Amino acid sequence: MTDRAALLDALIPVIRQAGNVILDIYKTDFDVRGKDDASPVTEADEKAEALILPALEAILPGVPIVAEEAVAAGNIPDVGERFWLVDPLDGTKEFINRNGEFTVNIALIEHGAPTVGVVLAPALNRLFCGAVGVGAWIEDESGRRAIAVRTPPEAGVTVVASRSHGDVTALDAFLAPYKVAELRSAGSSLKICLVATGEADLYPRLGRTMEWDIAAGHAVLSAAGGTLTTIDGSVLSYGKPGFDNPHFVAKAQ
Repeated sequence: MTDRAALLDALIPVIRQAGNVILDIYKTDFDVRGKDDASPVTEADEKAEALILPALEAILPGVPIVAEEAVAAGNIPDVGERFWLVDPLDGTKEFINRNGEFTVNIALIEHGAPTVGVVLAPALNRLFCGAVGVGAWIEDESGRRAIAVRTPPEAGVTVVASRSHGDVTALDAFLAPYKVAELRSAGSSLKICLVATGEADLYPRLGRTMEWDIAAGHAVLSAAGGTLTTIDGSVLSYGKPGFDNPHFVAKAQ
């Protein structure tokens, strides 16, 4: 399967099934464990990933899959020009705190760039989809509708920042040149998606992230007309050694 629109259609039922698995566990008194890097992990992360991986193999047989929990277990495939990036539960801290702002993320990387992405916030019933050359849309209680970034208002930009991470001093320094109308806090890859929908204009991330954290949101944002670059405006590429990201900024324009 090579058609990006068809890929999106194939991914939607997969990510919704993973979201249902996560919500079933979300309703229980689940256990929280620590990984080797001290980040938290739950049964929801693992069960969602176990559902997603064989589904992706069926959709694009033989395409390598880089998935957060598999990488944590030491299962790191060699990647080439085309591979998947999967974060089965982005915002585990939000999941643990039960604020609903966690997401499931699946992205296809082609030649170092995310070209197809789906991001589901299962507790919020918001699904963001996008593919470069196809377009972007959201599915929620109102149905499906196209999304696009907005022109920042004259009153100033709406900035989204991390709910669980953040250096306030560094953020203030970064925002100094901007006229800021509102600063919103949000969890997980939702921040990138809020820029894609026109609910925000700017998301600077001045802290550590991994490629699977942002690739799906990056694809949605690109399809909606926005950009995600390093802080100095350089291209942020995927498939880097270790899969770590530099600091970046997602913008509407």
